[in-house]
Amino acid sequence: MFESPRDIASVLHVDMDSFFVSVELLDRPELVGLPVAAAHDTARSVVSSASYEARRFGVRSAMPVARAKQLCPQLVLVEPVYAKYRSASKTVMAVFQEFTPLVEPLSIDEAFLDVAGTVRLFGPPVEIARAIRERVRERTGLPASVGLAGTKFVAKLASQRAKPDGILEVPPQRTLEFLHPLPIGAMWGVGQATERALHARAIRTVGELAREPLPSLERIVGAASARRLHELANGRDARRVETSRTEKSIGHEETFAHDVSDTGVLQRELLRLATRTGERLRAAAAEARTVSIKVRWGNFETITRSRTLPEATDATQRIYHTARDLFAALDRGGRAVRLIGVRAEQLMPAGSDIAALWSEDDGWRAVDQAVDDVRERFGAAGVTSASLLRGRGTVVDPRSLEEPG
Repeated sequence: MFESPRDIASVLHVDMDSFFVSVELLDRPELVGLPVAAAHDTARSVVSSASYEARRFGVRSAMPVARAKQLCPQLVLVEPVYAKYRSASKTVMAVFQEFTPLVEPLSIDEAFLDVAGTVRLFGPPVEIARAIRERVRERTGLPASVGLAGTKFVAKLASQRAKPDGILEVPPQRTLEFLHPLPIGAMWGVGQATERALHARAIRTVGELAREPLPSLERIVGAASARRLHELANGRDARRVETSRTEKSIGHEETFAHDVSDTGVLQRELLRLATRTGERLRAAAAEARTVSIKVRWGNFETITRSRTLPEATDATQRIYHTARDLFAALDRGGRAVRLIGVRAEQLMPAGSDIAALWSEDDGWRAVDQAVDDVRERFGAAGVTSASLLRGRGTVVDPRSLEEPG
């Protein structure tokens, strides 16, 4: 159901500034003003978050730590502690709920808010944005940037241009004035390949994209992408702020500390990943029709393979056996593995697949239920597969040892 265009900038996008680093600086005030990054200091690690002082040297999130050190030799690395970030995020999201029930979290450190229904209580949207930032800082000590607009797309763009620690309001009637001078790379869905294709046709700004005839745009990026990009470039975004988000897939992946060729080690890690994936499926009362794997070779070439199952499942062993078979079918050619992942896709509510009523997975499900019960009573280490008891600290990158948020 689409909503009518807004007269006021009542869609807010709140984005915490350098969230992980900002949380760490609360405990390390002596590092304020220095180039700091939250990252494990290992050869395979990447930057989780970078301070704005580090960003001036070109350090960015998801950049390999080795490259970050080259760009900024004086970079200070702090070990990320995800439990702290989850706790801070919980407090921040609670603040949002104090101003509107219409909150759509996008990640641990950002969310959309619809404040159209609360302006009589708290004043104009820009005043609400100021109050949110002040309350977040009072409760957590953390800075936040806020973008306000008539649509989610423009609100998110506005928050990025409000950083660090600022507010930018784009009145709905000035949407195109704000949008059209921006480079096309600022748009959702425009990655490097799409950007190169558009540049090749002399389309470099959002305004030029908006003026490109739709049939011509379809020839460049395909029909589906063309229509979506054309709508956004012309300021049209009918998506509402959704308070509940349905996961489309659940999975985990691991980066190895060193490239791995040992099939036994790789199969053990597939089992570990399948186990975590199955646990999350059951916790979410969901089942998957498709299982996929992701493999990155030592030369950084990445491939994915998937298989659709006869019936949806949440059984750990079914997920593992499918992932193991997919991996065994790969033409490895002696190549070592840098990263491996397992993902459950095409999710549906548990028990909704009629084909699964007489499933061969029932025995495995009974085991999973017993294991889940033990884990709930005694914690994550309560019970596990015997093959997973072997230590793995020297096998995988430290990031892979973190529990999901």
